[in-house]
Amino acid sequence: MSADDKMTLNERRKYLLRMRLRYVQADRGERSRLLDEMVQVTELHRKSLIRLMQAELVRTPRHRQRGRSYGPAVDDAIRVIAETLDYICAERLTPSLVPTAQLLIAHGELTLAEAVLTQLGQISVRTVKRILRRIRQDERRLPRRGPERALQVLRQIPAQRIPWDITEPGHCEVDLVHHGGNSSSGDYLHTLQMVDVATGWSERVAVLGRSGIMMEAGFRRILARLPFALLELHPDNGSEFLNHHLWRFFKDQVPGLQFSRSRPWQKNDNRFVEQKNQSLVRAYLGFDRLDTGAHLALVNQLYDLMWLYYNFFQPVLHIVAKTRMAEPGQRPQLKRHYDTAQTPFQRVCAAQVIAPEQQAVLVQLRQQTNPRRLRQSIQQLIDTIATLPLATDPVDVRTVLPILAQPVALPAEYQPALGLAA
Repeated sequence: MSADDKMTLNERRKYLLRMRLRYVQADRGERSRLLDEMVQVTELHRKSLIRLMQAELVRTPRHRQRGRSYGPAVDDAIRVIAETLDYICAERLTPSLVPTAQLLIAHGELTLAEAVLTQLGQISVRTVKRILRRIRQDERRLPRRGPERALQVLRQIPAQRIPWDITEPGHCEVDLVHHGGNSSSGDYLHTLQMVDVATGWSERVAVLGRSGIMMEAGFRRILARLPFALLELHPDNGSEFLNHHLWRFFKDQVPGLQFSRSRPWQKNDNRFVEQKNQSLVRAYLGFDRLDTGAHLALVNQLYDLMWLYYNFFQPVLHIVAKTRMAEPGQRPQLKRHYDTAQTPFQRVCAAQVIAPEQQAVLVQLRQQTNPRRLRQSIQQLIDTIATLPLATDPVDVRTVLPILAQPVALPAEYQPALGLAA
């Protein structure tokens, strides 16, 4: 309720009941000041307030109900007009009653007396709401299939969290990071990031826009590089993830994949990937706009190097236990216990979920990589990306799809073992 709205009759009576005790006990001068105050609050005339101070303020129930101001002819007219406008709300319908009625009369769809047309111009929004509640209970609106189809996907995916103490690799959280800068217009880059809860293994790929064809190309690149089987995919409630196209893609590519999703407005349900969004995406690319094919190619080269750097050389901690610490007079606090820091690759090897031949190739890849030079290459790519100009014309998404189909920016001898040969 707005502070500028006038007091209702019940609110005014409640206020006057509280003021009357003070009014009766006050002297002549104090009563005058109280009347001044009541005039300002209630906006009633001073003489009316004096009479009310001497009258019974408790409202008595009406013995005879007030008759209807608008008859069946108005109801019938509103029924036809509401059906014509597909049962829009009363706030939108009321101003359109007379113009729509005149239009329907001109087309021979409606016949109204002049008095009924006058009433349609005088009727209030609240009265129209009451009439609509009566007349449209059994009426059907035009079918709207889009939201219903989206709801079908939501109903089949449970809303939950991946447990923090899960030990089996393959249960992954996924999210999308926007790189639109200060404007969300047009197509711009998004980072599709996936994080395994058990090992901390992270995958990133840049896509241009959020179309189904782009999301599918991004996931193809991730699945081709992932060294272990994907068992569960856990996104938020974004429509770029929860749609029939992507669901059909995963049913074809990863049979038996389990889907789960975050609860609406519960960002902590996707807590592991949300943390990596900050430390492995925003910390490198910031909040600037990236929207060209050159941006897409270089950012994916950056993510290829980061894939090697963070999964093979950056140790991560994993929670092994949580205890609740309670001290007298203080609120209980949750204390987290972590294991010894290990790289995601070490954790994947310890879980024994990849073939020995592939593990040997990855071990060799790690041994032959200079992490210091790799870090310098990452920094050089970041500096280069910052100097690229923005798009002057819209980019056709289909022209940049071949970029996502290119092999990763790693030595060619390792790409066949990773399933990424050109």
